[in-house]
Amino acid sequence: MDRRTPFMVLPLAALAASPACYAVQYLSVEQAQAVMFPDTILTAAPLTLTDAQKQEIEQRSGMKVRQTTLKRWRAANGGYFVLDQVLGKHEFITYAVALDSTGAVRQVEILDFRETHGDEVRRAAWRNQFTGKTSRDTLRINEDIQNISGATLSCVHITDGIRRLLITHDVAIR
Repeated sequence: MDRRTPFMVLPLAALAASPACYAVQYLSVEQAQAVMFPDTILTAAPLTLTDAQKQEIEQRSGMKVRQTTLKRWRAANGGYFVLDQVLGKHEFITYAVALDSTGAVRQVEILDFRETHGDEVRRAAWRNQFTGKTSRDTLRINEDIQNISGATLSCVHITDGIRRLLITHDVAIR
């Protein structure tokens, strides 16, 4: 046996013991827009937050604003399609929120999920809990949004992200 063999086995053993990773794209941005705003023209309307707006959003939401430019589109009916990302356990989860003209949630869709666990947040029953929620709602797990066992971090972080987006709408758009 070659003396190098044990050193070659260790990296292979570590690789075999590492958790499986996968990424699933459920919807493209265009597909999500068509699902959330069927037969509606959407116009790109990116929003750049001022320092004062960022501070107010962070204070009211309890969340750090990582990006000061918001990816959003305005619907012909006055609503908005907003694209965002939150960190799951290790990887980013990309999701979209459709808001009506009053700033209430119409729909939530998961576009990309890159974690090995927690993809149950894609279930319609869980996402539908956000329908009708506004910046005046608490949006907290186990208060007005139910948790999913085994997907706790995904549930918490998506809920936090949606709360941040609703407060962003209230502060910077309304």
